[in-house]
Parts: sequence; structure tokens; C-alpha cells
Amino acid sequence: MPTLFCFGLGYTATHYVATFHSRFDRVSGTVRNGTRAAEMNQGGKTWRTVLAFDGISMSPAIGAAIADSDHVLVSVPPDASGEVVLATCGTALSQAPRLRSVVYLSTIGVYGNHDGAWVDEESECSPGAQRSLQRRAAEQSWQDFGTRAGGPVAILRLAGIYGPGQNALVSLKHGTARRISKPGQVFNRVHVTDIASAIDAAFERRADGIFNVTDDEPSPPEDPIAFAAELLGVEAPPIIPFSEAETSMSPFALSFYAEVKRAKNEKLKSILGVTLEFPTYREGLTALHRDCESRKNPTV
Repeated sequence: MPTLFCFGLGYTATHYVATFHSRFDRVSGTVRNGTRAAEMNQGGKTWRTVLAFDGISMSPAIGAAIADSDHVLVSVPPDASGEVVLATCGTALSQAPRLRSVVYLSTIGVYGNHDGAWVDEESECSPGAQRSLQRRAAEQSWQDFGTRAGGPVAILRLAGIYGPGQNALVSLKHGTARRISKPGQVFNRVHVTDIASAIDAAFERRADGIFNVTDDEPSPPEDPIAFAAELLGVEAPPIIPFSEAETSMSPFALSFYAEVKRAKNEKLKSILGVTLEFPTYREGLTALHRDCESRKNPTV
């Protein structure tokens, strides 16, 4: 069976590995420091090896794992200096004898503001936020790598991610949910389970090119919170007009409200063959709530 290397075992990549690790003979991946790597390696998963990667240098162990990999998943974000994985490990990746495909996790934030219009993978990218500019540059770096290496690189542009432990039900239970209303503002979302399916399909099909990984229904930011409150049987937080909320919002949060677009997902379905398990936040939150109730899991 093939082997997998993951740059960045964060929320999404960890969920993918947990769901699809049986596809691989071995899985290796990175976290930011050695202490965390040691903790994860003590988890008893004999098929998985976790290595430390600081984004500055490539250790011999990482080099060996790359050389042994058939597929590479990249979820490490770029920094101010650029695409850190290619900067440190690009030569090793280009020389990896078994490498068959790369999947790079990006964001629909690279489209920037389109005043609420629908965008697809052919739409102009005009990112406004610095992090989105860095992401778009990183996408191009990986596409250039694919051209040089002569192998497929799938760029998955993810919408707002939610799933177990990271959703409106949790924020309501923690008392942090805010129903901020800005006329005309909508966001796409995507359940982490559907992202995992997209990653799996991209590897299976050795997909090349750009794919939006989003739900079917971009919707106002306050709607999932109201729906989650209904599921929990609690009163939804009061609506806060954006003009009032923005005075206490961080620059990071404000940057999301500065852009409005609706992302299409036809290529995800037609080319990658993914059928969304959770086409809207309603199916996703309902399943999370049902799982919480069945397991009495307070983290949802």
C-alpha cells in the first residue's frame, strides 16, 4: 500500500488521517515542536510517526520520510517569508522517487471581495488580507513545483471549517457565540468530514488543479448560531448590528467581514466525484448535536 506524509497535523489533516489512514501502509506527519511530537508518538498508533518541523530546516528524519512517501498533504500555512515547506523541503520533494501526488490546503479567501457574486475556480483572485495574498503566492509556488516535477498538485480552497469541537454548538455552550448581522454578508462553510473526502478523492484520482471545497449554501453568519440554539433548546443570542460590533472586533475578524462572495463547488462534485455528506450547516450541526447527545459528549 502507499505511504503518506503530512506537513502540519492540525485540525483538518488530523481528521483526514483518522478517517482514511487505512488507505496507507504508513503515515508520517509534522507538528511544530518536539515535545508535541513525542506526546503524539506515545499514543500507541504503530502506523503513524510524528516529527517536529519548525519551518526553518529539514531534519534527516523528515527527509527520509519524504523519500519514502507516495502522497504528500500540505496544511502548513505560508508566513511573511513565503511558502515554508518548499523553501525548506522543496529539493527533497522534487527528488522523492515514489511521490505520486500532492494536495495543498488553501482557502477561498484568495478570491478576495466580489460584492456577493458567485465565484468559481476560474474567477479572478484579488485578495485584500495579507494572509490571503500569502496564500495565493503559496498556491502559485505549488503549481510551479508541479510543473517542474511533472506531477499532479491539487489545490483545495477551503471554506470556513467546522466540525467536532469547532462549531456553533460549542460556542453557544461556552458563551462566546455572537450573532453579528451585516446586510448582504454571507459565508461559505464546510464540514471537516467533507474536506477529508475531498482530500481522499484528490489522492485517489491524482487530481491536478484548483478545487473549491465548500458547502452548497453560503449564508449569513448569524444563521448557524440561531439554528444551533434551536437544536440545543436555548435562546439565541441577540442580534448585534455590525456597525456596533465592529468597534470591539479584532483586525483579523474584521477582515472576514470586509469580503463577500459565494463560492461554487461544481468541480468538487463533477471532477473529484465528492458527494457532500453535509451540504449545508443544518445537516452538519444536526449530526454534531445528535452525536453529542448519543455520547453525552460536552465538547460536541
